[in-house]
Amino acid sequence: MIFVGFALVVAVALALLISSDAGTLVGLSQQQAGQLVPLLAPLLILLIVFGGGVFARRRRASELIGNLALWVGLFGIVMVGYAYRDDLNGIAARVFGELMPGTAIVDAERGTATFRRGRDGHFQIEGQINGADVPMIFDTGASAVVLTSLDARRAGIDTASLRFNTPVSTANGTGRAASVVLDRIEIGGIVRKRVRAFVAEADALDTSLLGMSFLETLSRYAVSSNSLELTD
Repeated sequence: MIFVGFALVVAVALALLISSDAGTLVGLSQQQAGQLVPLLAPLLILLIVFGGGVFARRRRASELIGNLALWVGLFGIVMVGYAYRDDLNGIAARVFGELMPGTAIVDAERGTATFRRGRDGHFQIEGQINGADVPMIFDTGASAVVLTSLDARRAGIDTASLRFNTPVSTANGTGRAASVVLDRIEIGGIVRKRVRAFVAEADALDTSLLGMSFLETLSRYAVSSNSLELTD
């Protein structure tokens, strides 16, 4: 109890020193000195716990020192993690992108959506068209967004009423497509409305394509190494 009382006195004294601008004695402003309190408080708590163990429970010194070292180590890990939180967020986002390459890594402040290259070498993109989830492939060779017949129906387009009179070249050979206008398309939080697109005939296309009619509306899009970055 004596040690605990002493620690409490130290804590009160520390608060009083900071409130009286005592930090200037060591070259710190009052604000800077105040910022040290959250850092010193956990150490003070550890000191109280350690001292309380010594005086109250009479544990072996080696056990108390081991416990203290453990808590100090945990505190150090937390502080390092906090100091490098931006870097750790970037690493976590990259790992997430590798595990789910079609999912966007969104940076709302910069207005960007980043995708990782898939194992097949393509940039797979999980988009939304007219509110429906549509998997797509990034393709600058496509003059417009191109939907498979199945994805078009999923997006609420009546494919039976379309006129497939536009010749197109796809991975499956030459086919025909119908011209449409998409009410809304969203890619990684980037939203565009009234986007020109094509709907391919049934079985003419395996995967929908994110083409230039969407990409040309962006401020920037860039491919570097294994990442694709879209900027609103």
